[in-house]
Order: sequence, then structure tokens, then C-alpha cells
Amino acid sequence: MTKEKLSSNLDHVIWNVEQARMMVSEHHIVKIVAVGKYSTIKDIEALYRLGQRAFGENQVQQLALRSDELADLPIEWHMIGTLQKNKINKLIELRPALFQSLDSFELAVALNEKLEVANTTMNCLLQINSANEDTKSGVKKGEAIDIYNKISKTCPNIKLKGVMCIGANNDNTDKVRESFVTTKEIFDKLDGATICSMGMSGDYELAIECGSNLVRIGSSIFDS
Repeated sequence: MTKEKLSSNLDHVIWNVEQARMMVSEHHIVKIVAVGKYSTIKDIEALYRLGQRAFGENQVQQLALRSDELADLPIEWHMIGTLQKNKINKLIELRPALFQSLDSFELAVALNEKLEVANTTMNCLLQINSANEDTKSGVKKGEAIDIYNKISKTCPNIKLKGVMCIGANNDNTDKVRESFVTTKEIFDKLDGATICSMGMSGDYELAIECGSNLVRIGSSIFDS
């Protein structure tokens, strides 16, 4: 993709984010994480030169490859995909700024054990299946607060920063909105939570209007 097209796409997303956040409050700040799934190394480097700093990957192996090839750039890397337990050690080695998809208490326990061995910590978000869809990972909405607090108390090497959800897979905007509102309501009840990660290319403006302060944008930035 040309640098001009990337710049145009990024500007369009930033404009939409600005419009949506101003509907919440002029003080409402939203971080854009560019999801590299649809991109090349050259695209990511070009986008960094345009001012984008946070990038997300869905797979540990892809994160490893790209963070290595772009090691000369101080990119803020996010892991946003499902983490298999056999990839935990590799993720710890990569030291992402944020692991957004901590989707169960069992995974938290396994991750915490490996972090203790490595004598390090990791910033994480608890993923909530707020749309209650079988195809999505995450804890049930009715259990989210209890699990969040349980992880905070029993997994000291995991630093929970808030929550993440994927909007309902539904053409009915009200259903998508409901999944975001549910997540935001849970977020508001969590002590010390600062990050509410909701919204992707198809629904990020709605997510921001519902209170998201971090959006994960792939195709809207990288599709030509």
C-alpha cells in the first residue's frame, strides 16, 4: 500500500474517532491500536513514520516476527488475540505493552505462574464475552467482576488495567450497542481500571460513544 493511501486511511480513522469522542466529552481520550493482521512490515513502518505508535497482533508468532523485524522502532506492541497456554513463555519473552485478551481465570493462573518464574509482570485486560456468543472468547458478563477481583488478589504478577470486549456479531445496531454498554458498566465498577478496550473497524465509533477509550483498528487503516 502506498504511504499516501495509508496516510489518508489513518487521517479518516482519526477524524472519526475525534467526532465520536467529542460526543462523549472533550476530555474523553481514545487510543488507536492499529491491528497489523491486514498489513506488511513496510506498511507498519510507514504508519509509524506517520505518527501511529501502538500496534496490535492476533498471534504470538506474528508478534514475534514483526517486533523482531521492527526492533529499531520503539513501537508499543499489544497482543490482542487468543493465547494458547503453550505460547505463554514466548509472549513473556516478547514483553508486550498490553495483553488485551486474558479470557479466563485458568489462563490467568497459568500466565501468573510463568511470570513468577521469569520474575516479571505483565499488563493485561480481562476479555469479557458481553455478547454471550459461543464463537467468542472471554468470561461471562455475570462473572466478570468476581473473576477480575479474583485475578487481582491471587495473581500478583498480572497487572490488570481494565477490560476488553468484541462487539456483538449482529447487524442490529441495538444489539451491538448493548454489548458495549454492558462492558462499560462492568468497567465502571472495577477499582483502579483505566482501559476499556471496545470497538474495531466496523463499530469503533459506536464503541467510543458507549465509553470505549481504546479501539483496535485493522481493515479501516490497512485495506486499500
